[in-house]
Amino acid sequence: MAGEPLKVLDALDVAKTQWYHFTAIVIAGMGFFTDAYDLFCVSLVTKLLGRIYYHKEGSTKPGELPSNVAAAVNGVAFCGTLSGQLFFGWLGDKMGRKRVYGMTLMLMVICSVASGLSFGGHPSSVVATLCFFRFWLGFGIGGDYPLSATIMSEYANKKTRGAFIAAVFAMQGFGILAGGVVAIIVSSAFDAKFPAPSYQENPAASTVPEADYVWRIIVIFGAFPALLTYYWRMKMPETARYTALVAKNAKQAAADMSKVLQVELESEQDKIDEGKSKNDFGLFTRSFLRRHGLHLLGTTSTWFLLDIAFYSQNLFQKDIFTAIGWLPPAKTMNAIEEVYRIARAQTLIALCSTVPGYWFTVALIDVMGRFVIQLMGFFFMTVFMFAIAIPYKHWTLESNRIGFVVMYSLTFFFANFGPNATTFVVPAEIFPARLRSTCHGISAASGKAGAIIGAFGFQYAEKAIGVKKTLIILGVVNALGMFFTFLVPESKGKSLEEVSGEAGEGDESITESRTHSIPV
Repeated sequence: MAGEPLKVLDALDVAKTQWYHFTAIVIAGMGFFTDAYDLFCVSLVTKLLGRIYYHKEGSTKPGELPSNVAAAVNGVAFCGTLSGQLFFGWLGDKMGRKRVYGMTLMLMVICSVASGLSFGGHPSSVVATLCFFRFWLGFGIGGDYPLSATIMSEYANKKTRGAFIAAVFAMQGFGILAGGVVAIIVSSAFDAKFPAPSYQENPAASTVPEADYVWRIIVIFGAFPALLTYYWRMKMPETARYTALVAKNAKQAAADMSKVLQVELESEQDKIDEGKSKNDFGLFTRSFLRRHGLHLLGTTSTWFLLDIAFYSQNLFQKDIFTAIGWLPPAKTMNAIEEVYRIARAQTLIALCSTVPGYWFTVALIDVMGRFVIQLMGFFFMTVFMFAIAIPYKHWTLESNRIGFVVMYSLTFFFANFGPNATTFVVPAEIFPARLRSTCHGISAASGKAGAIIGAFGFQYAEKAIGVKKTLIILGVVNALGMFFTFLVPESKGKSLEEVSGEAGEGDESITESRTHSIPV
């Protein structure tokens, strides 16, 4: 395959946007919708868990999860996600994208339901079972990252590939939004049916027994969108790039894509047989290090740094909003009303900044390029984070709280119209087909390592050094992300084989991709 590309791959690269592209986006995207819902819905109910299971008789304020328990509930799913990204990323290159795709989805469905049914007669047993099932939920979610990105990149044409992969990831925004909407609906319904006084009026009566159903319903709901798309995932054919370049079966690749593209494609087994010996270097080899080592360092470091800031902000919005007085003190509300208020605040942020940011990336990624969007996103995240952190006392004044929310929303907007989308897109494009899922999994797992630091670290940092200094640290982290972006090559408008070097895997193609990593 060292010269002319396979016709089946060329046909995919130049194919006009068709119905199957949108079908693939929805099928892969619903996995990400579920991922985001499951990962972030827990932040809506942690305050409620504290009231239900950690109430202290005679206390002047409602029960709260102890720091170690809160960190575990928020962070354990990320530990599972990290493990799943590495394992399923590797498995996707060994067994094929399609075969592994269904496993991850069913794991997510089962563990979403099991998390909501967490059992036990003592707070510690309820939290322990919740954490156990959320770990395995995260494990399934982790597999969805490399598989969804790789499948979409290998199905897409080169002209709009970035938009298609970004559109899959943009479903994450709708998942975050859905979490808030479901929590608003459930909490409103329960609050209307089971009215209760505020905590300061009657501590014991402020948390009705039925409140235990609220968090369980919110958590279980995440199983339904994943279950709806399971059948369609199983109907998708294996990607032609895996079948031809990894499984070395040109006949099957041509047959599968002939049905998808509705054109006749011939098998070119002889080209694959010619290229076998040239394209077989592994991940832990000198050849990979020389050709893709800096690329992998770029994708892992930028995703790691992004997720420290992004997940800290997402998971602990409620704490920041309370600190500046945007949410009323917990003791002035009953337990279910507090869920409603937190959900309303997070939904507003998602609606005004998170969701639009994702779709700005979808619209412009194939125009501006991945490099420019990522660099710009990190830059503005840094600017707005410092603008919030340095005059932090100014933003806590009642007259300036709306300004704070606007500034805080803009950091989310530029995270999503920036590195939160591009760090997902690029690893699915720049590595060889036989290592694409593995390298995407490694990059994503590096991101989740950052998310774990964000989830556990922010919890302790805000108590140890205060919200202001913690936000300054997040600003520095964003600034570092800008510098590491220069290691990531630009893949706009190139075929996957061209940008990964598989079109003729030699030093020239890789050198060329590096020199184009900084546009001039």
